[in-house]
Amino acid sequence: MASVSVTRSRPFRRARRDWRGWAFVAPFMVVFLAVLVAPVVYAIVLSLFRQQLVGGTGFVGLGNYGQLFQDPKFWESLFRVTLFLVIQVPIMLALSLFVALAIDSARLHGSSFFRIAIFLPYAVPGVVAALIWGFIYGNQFGLAGSINDLIGFDLLQPFSSDWILASIGNIVTWEFMGYNMLIFYAALKVVPTELYEAAELDGAGQFRIVTGIKLPALRGAIVIATVFSIIGSFQLFNEPNLLKALAPNVISSYFTPNMYAYNLSFAGQQFNYSATVAIVMGIITAVIAYIVQLRGSRQEVR
Repeated sequence: MASVSVTRSRPFRRARRDWRGWAFVAPFMVVFLAVLVAPVVYAIVLSLFRQQLVGGTGFVGLGNYGQLFQDPKFWESLFRVTLFLVIQVPIMLALSLFVALAIDSARLHGSSFFRIAIFLPYAVPGVVAALIWGFIYGNQFGLAGSINDLIGFDLLQPFSSDWILASIGNIVTWEFMGYNMLIFYAALKVVPTELYEAAELDGAGQFRIVTGIKLPALRGAIVIATVFSIIGSFQLFNEPNLLKALAPNVISSYFTPNMYAYNLSFAGQQFNYSATVAIVMGIITAVIAYIVQLRGSRQEVR
């Protein structure tokens, strides 16, 4: 006689939602909404209005954006930081990469000293760094002026219109080369030593090890450093704003988009138009950084 097993159906109980995880996330979400989301939303709202002589502040929709795209000052400042990005960023990253590879190699004596010495400028506040180099660049009181007096003619003119962008690029490179070097150096330290041992057994030289092992391992770090450098280039503000007092005829109030937005807001009281500049620059920076990151990720997958 076959035994028949009877299973009783248990009543279905709906699982209760556990809110304890949200309690841990809540402090971050509050800070995130307060310091990031709320200011961006407020800037977008400001950009949709305009201060008018008659009627006060009025809603203009995308009128400020249409005015901005026809503003020659904005395009001049955008072209200037784009030129700065195209020239300065590759030079800075190439120097940082070279230094990281040199320090990582076992052939450089005193690598710890060089690592600290190159990273040290990053610890200097940006304002202090701009002031230091501003006094070095001085035509009448700085090192450049002393060299010109020594040789009898104006060989070094850091504050001239032809050299001011290169002078600012030199300051930025001096400040952030050590930071990017540290990113590359940290990425090199996680490369398995077995790869180096296998390469040496195969008779690979140092150049082959760099091109075949180290550079491919640095691809992700190079993408990250490039994205950070792009964002920093479009946010260029401290250096030209501080040097403006030393070169007022060369550095204008719209030398960079950030300076243009700053002076529109605090000097011109054009808060709505300043918010428009900030929103457009934020979109441009985000799009270019995303394209670089996406392209770098695809190459890394290959």
